[in-house]
Amino acid sequence: MTKRLIAEFMGTFWLVFGGCGSAVLAAAFPDVGIGLLGVAFAFGLTVLTMVYAVGGISGGHFNPAVSVGLMVAGRFSSKDLLPYIAAQVLGAVVGSAVLYLIASGKADFTLAGGFASNGYGEHSPGGYAMGSALIAEVVLTFMFLMVILRVTSGDVPAGFAPIAIGLTLTLIHLISIPVTNTSVNPARSTGPALFVGGWAIQQLWLFWVAPIVGAALAGIAHNALFQTRAPGAAGAPA
Repeated sequence: MTKRLIAEFMGTFWLVFGGCGSAVLAAAFPDVGIGLLGVAFAFGLTVLTMVYAVGGISGGHFNPAVSVGLMVAGRFSSKDLLPYIAAQVLGAVVGSAVLYLIASGKADFTLAGGFASNGYGEHSPGGYAMGSALIAEVVLTFMFLMVILRVTSGDVPAGFAPIAIGLTLTLIHLISIPVTNTSVNPARSTGPALFVGGWAIQQLWLFWVAPIVGAALAGIAHNALFQTRAPGAAGAPA
């Protein structure tokens, strides 16, 4: 279990540091900024690379919602849920801390830009209301888990699942960065929010509730549509 938790910590650290780091450090860099497309690919690549790197140890969840969805689908043991979530949140916080140490070295750095936090209303990149944010996060997390559950079910040739998962996360970001800055991952939302404080903490509830609801619904839907593994089976990459 210790090795599994370290793997989850590492994977979530890389996801937050790499994904949020691309948004904070590189998205709008003068003249050669990577933009929305680059940030979307950065998040997808963090998951893809870490699932290949440590997914064989922990299942490569890197996301509390993924752990919940896999548990509901009978693909992950409920007794391991809280330790996994704790490791994921800690990895996200440490990833955000390292990003802050780097970003704050720039003379005009400020947290007023949001530090890649997720938000709705006036804190949504596109000004989308809470209802829009809630629907987007539930639906996109649902689809993310449906892809994860299918491509790790044995129907996909071994070794290709991380590619499908990474590209799905990329697509999710391409859709929803303007709406919420894209969460679908409560740990990813928690790390930056702790540094921004204020509004980011106040709105954090949505980025726990919506992804977990979407993931749980996906677990139920998957069980209704497809044959699943026995409860307690090892978690699948995410």
